[in-house]
Amino acid sequence: MDNKRVVVCDNGTGYVKCGFAGENFPTSVFPCVVGRPMLRYEESLTEHELKDVVVGDACADLRHQLDISYPVSNGIVQNWEDMCHVWDHTFYDELKIDPKECKILLTDPPLNPSKNREKMVEIMFEKYNFMGFFIQIQAVLTLYAQGLLTGLVIDSGDGVTHVVPVVDGYSFPHLTKRMNVAGRHITSYLVDLLLRRG
Repeated sequence: MDNKRVVVCDNGTGYVKCGFAGENFPTSVFPCVVGRPMLRYEESLTEHELKDVVVGDACADLRHQLDISYPVSNGIVQNWEDMCHVWDHTFYDELKIDPKECKILLTDPPLNPSKNREKMVEIMFEKYNFMGFFIQIQAVLTLYAQGLLTGLVIDSGDGVTHVVPVVDGYSFPHLTKRMNVAGRHITSYLVDLLLRRG
């Protein structure tokens, strides 16, 4: 199968990184955020007509007119309806693919509840009709990208940090440590320190 037909999607708390298998870098990186207009169209404050749902970078430009939500919190999907809007944007607007003609690899944070994995599988097959689906722990893929099968991965993203031991390509959930402190929290703390200093 052509590598352009294997989609790779990493849904993080802060950003979605998506592209195709075999490429060194993501095709697209955009904020994992969904916005809905606070005002009706006829009351809009700009000449731009707002859509019912705005996803990704467009939310930053229109943030004063939108009710913003983040579908992923601390690495785990909390709002499936909004996550589907993010995936719609990913597949149709960013990657411009027909999911029925592709397979997909999704990343998954360690210790993700199994019901979330089941829901992802259900959506990928029933809503998007992908030909094939595979989900893998982010830490294992991090080592694969370096040509390694064994190592200790410290993965600190926007909303969660994991420390994951991996041996021969397998992670060990009972040895994995999770902390709900990551980039967003550290940035907020540094801003707070700067504001206190004046």
